[in-house]
Amino acid sequence: MPYKADKNLKTFYSIKEVAEMFDVPESLLRYWEKMFPDNIKPNKGGRGIRQYRKEDIDGIRIIYHLVKEKGMTLAGAKQTLKKNKTGIVQSSEVIERLKSIREELTNMRKELDGIV
Repeated sequence: MPYKADKNLKTFYSIKEVAEMFDVPESLLRYWEKMFPDNIKPNKGGRGIRQYRKEDIDGIRIIYHLVKEKGMTLAGAKQTLKKNKTGIVQSSEVIERLKSIREELTNMRKELDGIV
């Protein structure tokens, strides 16, 4: 699970922090920002430093899901988001919840194995 959700969300994240969350290069985030301007709009400080909000991270999560996990092309991901953004967002959220549950269950199993 490449996306590592931070339980204590901050207001803003640097590009480096977001790149680490998804285990992708910073250059890929900048490229996606250009390709998906409706989904990723980080604030830029006085010196052009990007500040990603939760909404931006959610947009990246959706694009990551479509491109990296489902194997879509960027054009295909764009088209899919244009056609059914709400459905994609809901589907992506369900998948993230299921991954989180799986991780919790795996950890529980490891703890139980240690007891026996």
